[in-house]
Amino acid sequence: MRTITLEEHFATVEILKATAHLQPPARNDFVKAVEAKLLDLGKSRIADMDAAGIDLQVLSLTNAGLDKLDGSAATALVHDANDKLADAARAYPQRFAGFAALALQEPDKAAAELERCVKKLGFKGTLLHGTVKGVFLDDARFTPVFEAAQALDVPVYLHPTLPPKEVEEAYFGGLPGLTGFFLATAAWGWHAELGMHCLRLIVSGLFDRFPKLKIIIGHMGEDLPFSIARADAVLARETKHLQRRVSEYFQQHFYITTSGYFTVPPLLCTMQVMGADRILFSIDYPYSPNTVGRNFLNALPVSAEDMGKISHGNAERLLKL
Repeated sequence: MRTITLEEHFATVEILKATAHLQPPARNDFVKAVEAKLLDLGKSRIADMDAAGIDLQVLSLTNAGLDKLDGSAATALVHDANDKLADAARAYPQRFAGFAALALQEPDKAAAELERCVKKLGFKGTLLHGTVKGVFLDDARFTPVFEAAQALDVPVYLHPTLPPKEVEEAYFGGLPGLTGFFLATAAWGWHAELGMHCLRLIVSGLFDRFPKLKIIIGHMGEDLPFSIARADAVLARETKHLQRRVSEYFQQHFYITTSGYFTVPPLLCTMQVMGADRILFSIDYPYSPNTVGRNFLNALPVSAEDMGKISHGNAERLLKL
């Protein structure tokens, strides 16, 4: 059965060099551990894919503090990174596809870059990293990017990013070793914040303004499948300005990937809330090993029809692969 994954990361030497001083040491160490795999867009990456039976990776630039750079510098760096990814996709068209990286400090230029990447480079959408200098994407300044995504009919993949320093210190400070860093990121904080970010997009009215907008989120839905009914019930009191219920926006505009989550209970919860048509297999390579993801996929307690949707069918339909 064909297998497609779409939260799979790469980096460029230029971006890692330009942003290392802006990242906390723990984050740099986290990236350094897999740097060789992030930088590889050729045979070694494909060998890792082959070992786990991955047919196609949809690649995206790993977060490296780009939002902390000057806008013009970040815009130039992502333009170069997108060109490098396009070169890899042209070299291995059956194995790689791309999500555009954007520098949101300059929203109009970011929208133009998304259009370039989709129309000229053949990319399948964009992957954005959470907030920009602590500002959430429901802010009106980012409207041009969502306008472009809807006009181009491509999805926006929202990925977590590091919390602002004040949040990190207040919520995750004073803990032993690196436990605070990991609680702020992959162990908890990333998922809680991005789930809340998605709710902000909904209650801001974004999807009433852009009724055809499609959002992908990873990590088995960033805790939202478990909590959406509660959020829907409570927010109903204060969302009379919206055309639909909060849960309806979630179920009609969002798609969920399995990236980094390889146990069955979250998958079953997500299937009950969203249905198999909105779940897409992903691994989070190289931060998660391909083989771990493959073993999880092979053991899913789902029908053959749903397995086909999750493994490749939904990705082919959503990304026009």
